[in-house]
Amino acid sequence: MAIRIAPLFVCLMTVLILAQSTPIDPGNITIVRDQWGVPHIYSKTDAEAAYGLAWAHAEDDFESIQITLLAVKGLLASVKGKDGAILDVLAFLLDTGERVEAEYEESFSPKFKAVLDGYVQGINDYAEKYPGERLHKKAFPVTTRDLIKGYTVAMALMTNVQFDVQRIFGNKVNMQTEREIARGSNAIAVSRRKTTDGKTYLAVNSHQPLEGPFSWYEVHIDTEEGWHFLGATFPGGVTPFHGTNEHLGWAHTLNHPDLSDVYQLTMHPEEKETYLFDGEWLPLEKRKLKLGVKIWWFLKFPFRQTFYRSKYGTTIKNKQGYFALRMPAALEFRAAEQWYWMTKSRNFQEFQDALAMQGSAGINTVYADREDNIYYISNGLLPKRDPSFAWKKTLPGDTSATLWAEEFYPLSELPQLQNPASGYLFNMNNTPFNATATDDNLRPVDFPAAMGYKLHDSARSLRFMKLMENYQQLSYEDFKRIKYDLKYPEPLSTINMANLERILQLDPEQFPEIREVIAALKKWDRSTDVDNRQAAIFTLAIQFLIKHLTDEGIVDQYNTLPDDTYAAALEFAQKHLRKHFKSLEIPLGELQVHVRGKEEFPIWGGYDILAQMYPVKYKKGKYRSYAGESYIQMLRYSRDGVEVETINSYGASNRPESPHYADQIPLYLKQQLKPMTLDKDKIFESAKAIYHPGEKH
Repeated sequence: MAIRIAPLFVCLMTVLILAQSTPIDPGNITIVRDQWGVPHIYSKTDAEAAYGLAWAHAEDDFESIQITLLAVKGLLASVKGKDGAILDVLAFLLDTGERVEAEYEESFSPKFKAVLDGYVQGINDYAEKYPGERLHKKAFPVTTRDLIKGYTVAMALMTNVQFDVQRIFGNKVNMQTEREIARGSNAIAVSRRKTTDGKTYLAVNSHQPLEGPFSWYEVHIDTEEGWHFLGATFPGGVTPFHGTNEHLGWAHTLNHPDLSDVYQLTMHPEEKETYLFDGEWLPLEKRKLKLGVKIWWFLKFPFRQTFYRSKYGTTIKNKQGYFALRMPAALEFRAAEQWYWMTKSRNFQEFQDALAMQGSAGINTVYADREDNIYYISNGLLPKRDPSFAWKKTLPGDTSATLWAEEFYPLSELPQLQNPASGYLFNMNNTPFNATATDDNLRPVDFPAAMGYKLHDSARSLRFMKLMENYQQLSYEDFKRIKYDLKYPEPLSTINMANLERILQLDPEQFPEIREVIAALKKWDRSTDVDNRQAAIFTLAIQFLIKHLTDEGIVDQYNTLPDDTYAAALEFAQKHLRKHFKSLEIPLGELQVHVRGKEEFPIWGGYDILAQMYPVKYKKGKYRSYAGESYIQMLRYSRDGVEVETINSYGASNRPESPHYADQIPLYLKQQLKPMTLDKDKIFESAKAIYHPGEKH
């Protein structure tokens, strides 16, 4: 692969470097829109395809693309108010700008820098052609460095550093509490040995927000340089992040090793902003953040905050003291190039070569290919830490013994499985030590404890394992039924509530004020289909419990809660249902709706189930779908190639005037998929629009 630059390629690389400064001609790029509005981008070079991706995505959702780019420039709060300030602050705290600027040229291959240049030219050309769509006059032009800084923000969120930031800002740093993470996504690979049709299956099933800067956008890329891939990317992504080409594919889920460390500094008793390190008193370096936070129309409120930099990195003062954050996501920024080479891989060895870059700070990967290889790795940049410290707790910030160097475990030493005897692999954000049948699983004792991998399961992984017990072999329809399952496991638990079964066992004599709702919930069959008449009670209780865990700063931990808390959750559900619906037992679809524009649709699903759906407050007592089942690919590989079915939660466009704003909803609600193809002839034959960037269509 081109990742390794050998002497024989020096002349070629010189040509590529020179080519980066040559503007791309949009006339060399063809965008084909299919019946669903999904863009299929054809070009000679990969750089041209990146331009086409930027243009097509901007046509469909230019606003979301700008969100992360505004954050890295410290401008989002001036557009989105206090909600935007959160990303502005996080981007500032990551403190990667100087490093990206200094190390950009040597960090990326000439080939990929040309791809970045192509994307940037595409997005800047779009902004120039449609200046009225810019969210801020200073947002453009975008540079390639801006893109990479945006990736660092996204990767930090994927490694869950925001939970530690939240605790520090909320003055809830618990010196003794271990930190765990609660997030959702599914990935499943099944070998042809275990399928009735002799094909290899892969489910790509991320659970992301359905709209905004971290929502999925479906795209197909096809270049004469061998970049062929159908998958999905986030706004501002220069490549698809998961999906398939004609040879192989993969799915991602968020994983939970220890990817951020929190340190409490020992401060000088008299000298301000001076801390102890290895017996020496050192001054903190001040870093001042200035934001203009939009409060109403053109009015902005000036926000000023002083942060610091210590030996450990970003340092924040709160009421408890001074705390420093150190995270691999702020130290490595080649994830974008790693995804590029992953998408160009043609076999398992090339795919592993791409992973070996270790440009991604975290994320599980579940892989399958047409040669019937299936593979799982809990990937991450895991520093080699001193095992004598409790790394998941708050660490002493006065010694170099806790200041790990930028020396990370190589890919070969991370938890991974290839072609297990069971014939299947999976991850549902659960422990990497439950990724297949029990006899084939990895053992925690074989990995350093300081890696910090969690040891418990999610509700989804427990339910999946139970369902798999029913099959010696499974058909494609069986595979889809498992992926779309709507039930909770027994006993009831979630990724962050270990003893949730207690909510079904509350004694009405102990809690007489909620006697009726206790009785109603005891009828529940653990399903979350739209017609279920007790699931609404549970959904509201989960809303209360997640807020409680968030307020306490423990939503990312594996908690055992008291009966009183569960009773309070049911009391909340009881009051809400009586106030807004006049009944305790209503169809879930009356409470929980899927909203697009002015349209509302009853929606299934629940928190931490295989067909996950997490709602937020909407109006008139209803909740609307917010995160969960988003972009889905169901894939079947054979020696003949790959068969693809996909779906997105709304449609290919985020523009209300587009015919593709909501056209996938009817299939989505029925848990059905649309057929897709990588065949160029078929795509052109059935095309609804064929054009070059900048042309009307």
